[in-house]
Amino acid sequence: REHMVEKAKEEIIEMGVKAIQFARKYCDDVEFSPMDATRTEKDFLSDVTREVISAGATTVNIPDTVGYTIPAEFAELIQYLKKNVSNIEQAVISVHCHNDLGLAVANSLAAVQSGARQGECTINGIGERAGNAAMEEIVMAVRTRKDFFQSVYTGVETKHIQPCSKMVSSLTGFFVQRNKAIVGKNAFAHESGIHQHGFLKRKDTFEIMDPADVGGEESELVMGKHSGRNALQSKVKELGYTLDKDELDRALQEFKVLADEKKEI
Repeated sequence: REHMVEKAKEEIIEMGVKAIQFARKYCDDVEFSPMDATRTEKDFLSDVTREVISAGATTVNIPDTVGYTIPAEFAELIQYLKKNVSNIEQAVISVHCHNDLGLAVANSLAAVQSGARQGECTINGIGERAGNAAMEEIVMAVRTRKDFFQSVYTGVETKHIQPCSKMVSSLTGFFVQRNKAIVGKNAFAHESGIHQHGFLKRKDTFEIMDPADVGGEESELVMGKHSGRNALQSKVKELGYTLDKDELDRALQEFKVLADEKKEI
């Protein structure tokens, strides 16, 4: 207010109301978004929200424009607005979180738990600076943890997530990091021997999602220096060989030496 738009609080509210009134001449569904809401005084944010809803805003979007807030704090802010904005039930509460502290998805989910019903997000989390809340992470968190998010759902057809992620990455030139949740190359890859052992016995011991649910291929057993006997035996069988115990012991010893040199085999 002081350094960018150089306006008093009263002027800010007047500008918002006029903008909503103008927009409603052309459209019945109007969203209002007060920039930098998470660093704004709560009472003033409540005043702005109340007045723009009265002017006809059907969605009020509460943005964490600079990625400053943390989940518990953001949840409390949404609860504060629900309690202190008298006409809040006349509009959908939306949130728009940036990822400067790596908390965009966590903040969005905390807000949903507090009553937000629209989460603004992007594929692969692309966006200004460190990016926005990643759509695929929000969607799969809600889907995977139905026990926790009992009152909400998304209409996203999740089998399109990975193909869509690859398309966006290709078109934008922004590559997805290998260990990115849901859509990264390593998201469904297991290298640790303990994890591989459990996974081979039953997938859901170390996998909370089926890669097919997000349009991915089969889970992968990555053969590296952390891999163990069970994974090696499984791979050997895939290749069409049968080794007795002594042969497997020798193979494992030589495999470990090679894995130290090559990382992945």
